[in-house]
Amino acid sequence: MHYKIKSRIWIESENNVLLGEGRVHLLKAIGETGSLSKAAKSINISYKKAWGMLDSINKSAKKPVTINSTGGKGGGGAVLTAYGKSLIQVFDEINKNCWEFLDNQLDKMERL
Repeated sequence: MHYKIKSRIWIESENNVLLGEGRVHLLKAIGETGSLSKAAKSINISYKKAWGMLDSINKSAKKPVTINSTGGKGGGGAVLTAYGKSLIQVFDEINKNCWEFLDNQLDKMERL
């Protein structure tokens, strides 16, 4: 018999979620598209939901994670700050290390 182990990680600050898989996907999409609305479309969520997620991240983070420009003739935009990019990198590293740990623990169970 082969077992699977599942886990989801999110990082909270008081009552706000700073990061989780969905928020990290959104930040990565902003980095790729340069726009919150394009990022929301690319990960199939509404602009309103994306805006709420980004607002929650910015309220929980030590520093802003994006620099936003308002719309106009050329449209608005959003780019990740260096801090935002660092948060993504650290979250991905935590996630990877967690999965490696869990896989090792599951191996112990399978050897019983």
